[in-house]
Amino acid sequence: MNRTRAIVVIAVALIASILVYNYLATPKVLTGTITVSGAFALYPMMVKWAEEYEKVNPRVKVEISAGGAGKGMADALAGLVDIGMISREIQPAEVQRGAFFVAVVKDAVVAAVNIDNPVLAALLAKGVQRSILMNIYIYGNITTWGEVVGRPEITEPIHIYTRSDSCGAADTWGLYLGGHKQDDLNGVGVYGDPGIAEAVKNDRLGISYNNLNYAYDNKTKRPVEGLAVVPLDINQNGRVDPNEDFYETKDKLVQAIATGAYPSPPARLLYLVTKGKFTGIVKEFVKWILGDGQKYALETGYVPLSPKTLAEQLTKLEG
Repeated sequence: MNRTRAIVVIAVALIASILVYNYLATPKVLTGTITVSGAFALYPMMVKWAEEYEKVNPRVKVEISAGGAGKGMADALAGLVDIGMISREIQPAEVQRGAFFVAVVKDAVVAAVNIDNPVLAALLAKGVQRSILMNIYIYGNITTWGEVVGRPEITEPIHIYTRSDSCGAADTWGLYLGGHKQDDLNGVGVYGDPGIAEAVKNDRLGISYNNLNYAYDNKTKRPVEGLAVVPLDINQNGRVDPNEDFYETKDKLVQAIATGAYPSPPARLLYLVTKGKFTGIVKEFVKWILGDGQKYALETGYVPLSPKTLAEQLTKLEG
């Protein structure tokens, strides 16, 4: 090989090396569409994450629809969406069918009544014990509002509302009420979190269970207009003690969930699920949620994961 040819070969090799280095060193531009469906509980958080992620990855589009945790799981396992939003524990049978999941934030289910409930003052002062809720929702032994607060002269009936769609809120509420499932709950079935909240707003004798972000207004931080969130009498002493009194604002309740003062259940982790494992731009999105995305949890009304849980989920995602 003559000197000129050798110089050319070396130059070509050098240029190729520089191009390869620049390719590897340059951040990849993510492009594509990510489809998501599922739990109403996670929907507001996912909308916020999508908005923020699209700002830093403008060529990625995240399309989200709510329809209940059951729909999210079914859609994910059928390959109809990239991600299912789930607001209950993942079942072993679902894992056997290929469900792969990571926890992303925490929230809770709360009891709600109409603001004009005939015994509202007593409910807010006494709270409601789990045994009473069980006798309303599971056994049907308590049927009037007077029975709830120990005033038998009040005979107005309790109108019970439950969810008609397969959802994590119902399973979580049933789990709190003695380890039951959605099918065990009494009540008139109403579709979706917005629907069940609206039903109680329009019925002064109604009671429901709602995901936190549908019982509270994220702007005012107060219960949604027309609703009152009923305190749980956790220690069952017949009154709402100072350490149980955290329902006035969403921020107070979120803090109670974070510290464990509000029990779990009905507090619970929320999950993202896919079939197989998260890959490609979907994996990058979920990784961002477990990183920078956590800083948006509190402002949206959710509890970010603890450092320990975050580390576990990231390890699982990368495993």
